Amino acid sequence: MVSRILSCTVSGLQAVPVHVELDIAGGLPGLTIVGLGDTAVRESRERVLAALRNSGYDLPPARVTVNLAPADLRKEGSRFDLPIALGILAALRAFPPGALDGYLVMGELSLTGEVVGREPAFPAALLARRCGVGGMILPWEMAAEASLVEGACPLPARRLSEVTEFLRGRARMERARPLPVRKPDKGADIMEVCGQEMAKRALIIAAAGGHNILLVGPPGSGKTMLASRLPGILPPLGPEESMEVTAIHSIAGLLSPAEGMITTPPFRSPHHTISHAGLAGGGSSPRPGEVTLAHRGVLFLDEMSEFRRASLETLRQPLESGKITISRAARSVSYPADFLLAGTANPCPCGYLGHDTRPCSCPPSAIARYGRRISGPLMDRIDLVVRLRALGPEVLASGPGGESSEGLRDRVLLCRKAQTERAAGGTGLNARLSPARLSELCPLGREHRNLMEGAMKNLGLTARGYHRILRVALTIADLEGETRPSPEHLAEALQYRPVMEGPVSGV
Repeated sequence: MVSRILSCTVSGLQAVPVHVELDIAGGLPGLTIVGLGDTAVRESRERVLAALRNSGYDLPPARVTVNLAPADLRKEGSRFDLPIALGILAALRAFPPGALDGYLVMGELSLTGEVVGREPAFPAALLARRCGVGGMILPWEMAAEASLVEGACPLPARRLSEVTEFLRGRARMERARPLPVRKPDKGADIMEVCGQEMAKRALIIAAAGGHNILLVGPPGSGKTMLASRLPGILPPLGPEESMEVTAIHSIAGLLSPAEGMITTPPFRSPHHTISHAGLAGGGSSPRPGEVTLAHRGVLFLDEMSEFRRASLETLRQPLESGKITISRAARSVSYPADFLLAGTANPCPCGYLGHDTRPCSCPPSAIARYGRRISGPLMDRIDLVVRLRALGPEVLASGPGGESSEGLRDRVLLCRKAQTERAAGGTGLNARLSPARLSELCPLGREHRNLMEGAMKNLGLTARGYHRILRVALTIADLEGETRPSPEHLAEALQYRPVMEGPVSGV
């Protein structure tokens, strides 16, 4: 007697189909599970047998073999308990043959026969829709998340006996409905920040072109306040981007079904004590890190100089390629990591280097060491570096002002639409343009070349820095409604580049 049920496992950020095949034959009684499962999968044997027995099903003295196909794909977690139990009952003709055709089944079983589990349901629902199955049978705790995917048709189950009665045609299982979606918080408005007009201008450029930005200034100058308002001027995610980001947060266990699909760019702000694996992702069983959770959004590193240098260096690959690859002995996993990096830093250990009224107490050697905490290659990947000055009482007394986040977001959205049209339907962000495409969009006249030649000599520009200046200049031109950067746009882009000796204190 053989049965076959569709289930799934998660590999990277996608759910992969797994067929649970069962064979019941004569021989020494027992349950054997093959197919490269981890410890949780192998322990399914005890949970399934106890759940079947305590649900009132009599098992014949026979040899049961379970194969999780494909056999060369590693399977993890306890999601195969329910399909294994239903597969045994199907082979024993506890319900009509073919009753499970068109269903994707997943879920853990307790010893009493309850269907439980809190594994990622959103990727599985995407797989069910992609495979064209008629519905999903899964734990009731996971059904609300699966219902976010239109067409998935999740059927929440509470007990094994309830599912069996449904497959026999004796009971009904109601389809799960999406929970009422709460309206997202609008967040803080950038107009609440007093002064710092140059930094606000740089934030608009960063949001419009997807450029990385670093704000350097003394304590209390508004660095964190400004950077935390960057998500408010970013446009909402498109449908495909929303699916991608929602799947990432589902796999990380951070998705709240009550908040619905993620439609706003994520904002991740890890503490400077975060580990290497926490920032980049990893572990014995690779999991996404902060760089992946910030995909399509902002990765904010407050007091960037306080992060471990080895952790910061892991940002170099995703800043260039938009993805990060985690290699382990058993397998290698690539996660998307296309984010906008926003950082803040003090100019020196005490924070008051260059302050108008408060003298710096740091010796030159300490300032030099502090400036080297962010490496030159990493600084070379940051497009905009802005030096903030301390706010005087006259600026604070004048109160907040300027354009609101909503108005700036509209400007950024128009700028990004122009970039997308220019890229013929691609993402089109200027920060991702190739050097060849950049040279087409930014032909340099004599005045442009004179400016760039002087910058190469005075700023110590690398080839990467040279192209990043052109990308920023193109974004400034897009914001002004121009098709090509003018010398003035190029000059503005140049003022955001750091002097390469002393990446932080020397800007």
